[in-house]
Amino acid sequence: MPPPADLESVGLESVDPGPAEVRADEPETAEVRADEPEPGSGSDELSSDEPVDREPEPTLPEPVRQRIVSLAAAALPTLPGDELPAPLRRVAKFAPNRRARLGGAPIATQLAADPLFRQRVASRVLAEAGELGSAVVSGGSPAAADPVEVAALAYLSRPAGWRALVEDAGAAVRAEVDSAVVAELVREAEQRATRSEHDRAVAKVEADKLRDEVARLREELGQLREETRVLGRSLRETQARERRAAELLATEKGRASRAAADHEAELRRVRARLAEAEATAGAVRQTAKEARSVDDARLWLLLETIGRAAVGLRRELALDPADRLPADYVADAFAERPATANSARALDADDPVRLDELLALPRAHLVVDGYNVTKRGFGDMSLEQQRKRLITGLGGIAAQTGAEVTVVFDGAERMHGLPPAPRGVRVLFSRKGETADDLIRRLVRAEPPGRPIVVVSSDREVADGVRRHGAYPLGADSLLRRLARS
Repeated sequence: MPPPADLESVGLESVDPGPAEVRADEPETAEVRADEPEPGSGSDELSSDEPVDREPEPTLPEPVRQRIVSLAAAALPTLPGDELPAPLRRVAKFAPNRRARLGGAPIATQLAADPLFRQRVASRVLAEAGELGSAVVSGGSPAAADPVEVAALAYLSRPAGWRALVEDAGAAVRAEVDSAVVAELVREAEQRATRSEHDRAVAKVEADKLRDEVARLREELGQLREETRVLGRSLRETQARERRAAELLATEKGRASRAAADHEAELRRVRARLAEAEATAGAVRQTAKEARSVDDARLWLLLETIGRAAVGLRRELALDPADRLPADYVADAFAERPATANSARALDADDPVRLDELLALPRAHLVVDGYNVTKRGFGDMSLEQQRKRLITGLGGIAAQTGAEVTVVFDGAERMHGLPPAPRGVRVLFSRKGETADDLIRRLVRAEPPGRPIVVVSSDREVADGVRRHGAYPLGADSLLRRLARS
């Protein structure tokens, strides 16, 4: 018997043998050892009716090779253990779905190298094939049979003319492959034709769009040409008007030059008259200064007379010095401690210089609408902080000017434990059912006629009311600026 041939030389290539290592929990996938003895590879003799084939193994198509390995793998468990080659004894224990995949290489090797093993496998495969196996053994091939199946059975049983059956199967497989390639080429050609037809339709639509666009552009071009002609006529008319305007401008420039010369002459005459008027005004001012000096002397003499008359009247009436002021009586009669804020309608801000001038008058009395001022100047503080800041600032004004200062707040019923007011500052709170505006009006009415009273409030009603009683109303901004300056 000839020695075993190489896989590639006999035409059976390995079919993904995969890992041949046997796991502990999978005894059927044990590794096939090549060093074990092969009892059936050389000791058994071939049957007397099988001729010895000395020709080299043919090159098998891949589908035929895979079908041969599958048939042999399925027949392994049906063979007795002593009839199996040593490399295939553990392969026979593999699971059916893994036997051909993991043991494909040793199965193909034994089929090519061991004719006796191949004969034993062929006998069982032919028995299972039935009529198809009988037909293959007799050297025939049914027309409806699968050429791959016929070639696999012929390779295993090797009847007369089996090589021709294998070659016919290879030709059939190649024909199927060529047919599939041709079908794929036809399909691709049909797809290209479909795409070409689609592209042609798209191109036709695009061409129609372009023709429409060209027609529209031609129409727009005609309109633009007409507009250009109209604009050209307008431009020529505009240029003609510009020339006429330039001529008129030159004429008007000449007239303006003559008018400027006339105005210059008139200006010189006016300046001469102004110089004469200034000289006359200087003489008038000198005369007025002298007349004012005489008036001042007369006024001083009148005030001196009035002062001495007042001293004599005070001595005649024997009046004791007053330890209380009119506002104190108003406080006793109409005010309590303490207050809430009152909304006010803002007036225009006054100049703080006006406040200084009024406080400089003799025995001036400053009355302040407290929350009206604090809400306008320090509205982001709490009411207690607003009162404290305003009263502290008014204390500074009272110390600087010597004026009597009274600040009035709303809401005495919710005020408790106020800190002492600075010297010269009187702090009043309206009682329940009364507002600070009413208390301010009472304070103004209580003062004697002729005394300078300054009321600081941006409430228009308060300002109008105290003005009717002879007081000087000022906006809250005047006091806020005066406090900021201090």
